[in-house]
Amino acid sequence: MSTSDDTQAPKLKTRRRSNPGGMDVLDVLGTEVKPMRERKPAWFKVPPPGGKKYIELRNMIREENLHTVCQEAACPNVGECWERGTATFMILGDTCTRRCGFCHVRTGKPTWNDPLEPARVARSIATMGLRHAVVTSVDRDDLPDYGAGIWAATIRQIRAQSPETKIEVLTPDFRGVEMPLARVLDAGPDVFNHNVEVVPRLYKVARRGSTWQRSLRVLENAKLISGDAVTTKSGLMVGLGESFEEMVDALGQLREKGVQVITIGQYLRPTENHLPVVRWWEPSEFDELARIGMEELGFDHVAAGPLVRSSYHADEHVMQERPGTGPLAAAS
Repeated sequence: MSTSDDTQAPKLKTRRRSNPGGMDVLDVLGTEVKPMRERKPAWFKVPPPGGKKYIELRNMIREENLHTVCQEAACPNVGECWERGTATFMILGDTCTRRCGFCHVRTGKPTWNDPLEPARVARSIATMGLRHAVVTSVDRDDLPDYGAGIWAATIRQIRAQSPETKIEVLTPDFRGVEMPLARVLDAGPDVFNHNVEVVPRLYKVARRGSTWQRSLRVLENAKLISGDAVTTKSGLMVGLGESFEEMVDALGQLREKGVQVITIGQYLRPTENHLPVVRWWEPSEFDELARIGMEELGFDHVAAGPLVRSSYHADEHVMQERPGTGPLAAAS
């Protein structure tokens, strides 16, 4: 059994997201990049959050001292999703041990390690009455099990407190170590998601310290370990200089590893200290990627669009036994 692939992904101390390892990212992305303040295309306009359901959910998350990737990653869909009564819970704190060039989540030395967190996350999911719950986490390379114990406990708590809820987990790569992955899968999630994020060529700037092959192996092993009991899923971003052909090739490699569901969205630069946007993909290009993924590559579902994110309408990515268009709030 393999332990890790650190020989393929050396441990690198990356001080700045915009020039990882001191490299000039324009050597990879090209010099024709979008300025930070450039006006975005019209299809990115979304109403600001602030509705009644949004405020209720925000207050509940604060009271339970929980974290959501919706807030930490500055997701543009937070208003819509929270108005639907949905949120993606982020466990193991709000500080990541890695420093990916696109990500808005805080990075540094984590201090959060609350053994009661799984119970509080599960209680919130049960209160919301979700038919489909999504849980993600920061990378915790500082922990001996990379956080797998808290992951497994969270899944089991959700099963105990909200037994009819489908559970989708969006996990890190656990540095390629198989035992933490097996521990998470043994807890019985319904959907296993691990995002590859970008095409292989862009890993050295966007996911420095990770490798494309490692992420593929995580997804492949998840299917090998769980078989039909789990739906495997992954996500990609566009806008960092990848070509259409590179995207199709990446999708083909994912399908070869048994991945069933794919999400594809446009990268949006969070701050000046993050990687620049190279170009805005047109909605028609997303439509064509979705067509190729479904008709030619045989994915079960492809969600592709400028504002698509991994957990955006995640309940619609897999079959649901409970009726409804979106996650269902329990009757008060």
